[in-house]
Amino acid sequence: MQIDTPLLHKIAHLARLEFDETETEKMTNDLNKIISFVEKLNEVNTEGIEPLTTMSQEVNALREDEPQTHLTHKEVLQNAPEKDAEYFRVPKVLE
Repeated sequence: MQIDTPLLHKIAHLARLEFDETETEKMTNDLNKIISFVEKLNEVNTEGIEPLTTMSQEVNALREDEPQTHLTHKEVLQNAPEKDAEYFRVPKVLE
């Protein structure tokens, strides 16, 4: 696949990029280099290789999911800066 000037302008429009005509040739060359690199990656034999989900060998240390006690509705409202009977009061954000 080759990037030409009309295709570059279409991509720039879709990506909301703006550049002047002096940068068009440089951008075209850069994109063509990127595409040729990706095409070389398609030539690599990847049969039998598992896809990577991360580049790190670290493993997440997760805790066991254990039920815990929860605060009651009344206890939670005690910490509220403003409350109205059984509800939190928050500043109005819509007019």
